[in-house]
Formats: sequence, structure tokens, C-alpha cells
Amino acid sequence: MDTFIFVVNIIGTLAFAASGAMIGLNKDMDIFGVCILGLSTATGGGVVRDLILGLTPPMAFRDPTCAILALATSAVFFSRRVRRRLMHNQRRYDLLLFWMDTLGLGAFSVIGVQLVFAHASRPTFFLLVFVGTLTGVGGGVLRDLLAQEVPYIFVKHIYACASLAGAALCAGLWRLGSVPAMLAGMAAVVLIRVLAAHYHWNLPKAKM
Repeated sequence: MDTFIFVVNIIGTLAFAASGAMIGLNKDMDIFGVCILGLSTATGGGVVRDLILGLTPPMAFRDPTCAILALATSAVFFSRRVRRRLMHNQRRYDLLLFWMDTLGLGAFSVIGVQLVFAHASRPTFFLLVFVGTLTGVGGGVLRDLLAQEVPYIFVKHIYACASLAGAALCAGLWRLGSVPAMLAGMAAVVLIRVLAAHYHWNLPKAKM
């Protein structure tokens, strides 16, 4: 179980660090900006989650493994060879950003649920889903704010709703086993995101 959680956490960290670094590249940031954006995306949701659960200092500061991994991933994306392959092909850039965001969202949504079960004395369904969703979308919101963009969750492809559905499914299936529940939650996030992108699903928008 510990190994499984570690792997899921690494997947989420790598994916979100990559998505943050890619946004930094698209904004023509220097290596410091790209690395900070990757680090913030990978750890931001988890820091807020830990503060809500009373886990202080947050895990990102107690165990620097994920932070170091996020910085290393961001540096790789800043390398000249990777920059050229990404920034000169818009379709490749958009596709990779979509999948990095999707994988990170799925992984961190269920990690949030798992940590509530591990640390809350009487976890309610609302707390499980709220913390799971916050863990999933928090890093992306911080990334977009730092990049001076409208947060992705408000405008694109059922982003927060996918996280909410995955966290809810994971919490609802937890009694059947933590690993199957987390896998089901992650799969739900990925499926909803893929369907939303393919069929251009979006929530209704305010129009003047």
C-alpha cells in the first residue's frame, strides 16, 4: 500500500511539474521562473491540503523528495532540446499539456482522499471530496495565478468537475479497498477529461 501511494504521488508530482514548466515556457520565463512554476504546481495543492488537515509543517517541507523531483523535471523541460521540440509544435505542446494536467489531476485527487482517511479521526464524505478536489486543482490554480492567467478550472474541459467526480468515487468505494478505490477514482478523472476534450464539453458560461 505504501509503495502504491508513493508511486501515485510521484506520478502526480512529475505530471504537474511538467505542466507548470510548460506554462512557464509558454510565458517566456527564465529558468528560475519555469522551475518555480513547476514546483508551485506540483506542491501547491498539497500544501493547502496539509494545512486544512492540520499537518504542519506541510509534507512538502518535511520530505523534500517531491520538491526536488519537481525542480529537476522543470529543469529538464527548460533544456534547449525539449524547448525546441515543444515550443515549435503547437499540437504537441497542447496534447502534452492536456495529458500532464489530466494525470496530475487524477493522481492528486485520490491522494487527497487517502490522506483524509489516514489523518482525520471522523472523515465525512464532504471533507473527503472537498480535500481531494482541492488537492487536485490547487496546484493548477496557483500556477495560473502566478502566470497571470484565468485559472484553467474556470474555463476548460470540466476540469474541477472531473476532480470532484474522481474524489467522490474514490471516497465512495473506499470500503472495497484503498487501492481499487484510488485506481477507480483516477480512471474516472482521466475518462471525464478525455470525453470532455473530445466532445468539447464545458459548463455554461455567462454571456452578455
